[in-house]
Amino acid sequence: MSTADKTSSTVKLDYPIKAAGDKEITEITVNKPSSGALRGLALTDLLRMETNALQTILPRVTQPMLVKQDIEKIDPADLVQLGTAVVGFLVPKSEKADFQST
Repeated sequence: MSTADKTSSTVKLDYPIKAAGDKEITEITVNKPSSGALRGLALTDLLRMETNALQTILPRVTQPMLVKQDIEKIDPADLVQLGTAVVGFLVPKSEKADFQST
């Protein structure tokens, strides 16, 4: 499967977080969002990796499922990694091909 066809991306956190029940999360899988998962969001806010937009989308597309309180604990560098994974799914295949060939 080419990277343009991926339906998920795994992010290894630089700084693990504690979730409910003191479970430590070290890795998060970000699934490709469906149009339904994008409801109520401006795509431009996601493309700019606006924090509030990420706090809305991440619970809809992550495994383990993150809640807003989990996202608020995430180190900014890890939030950027997760946001980059989400944004990567929003870029058209043709744009990815152009970017990867340069």
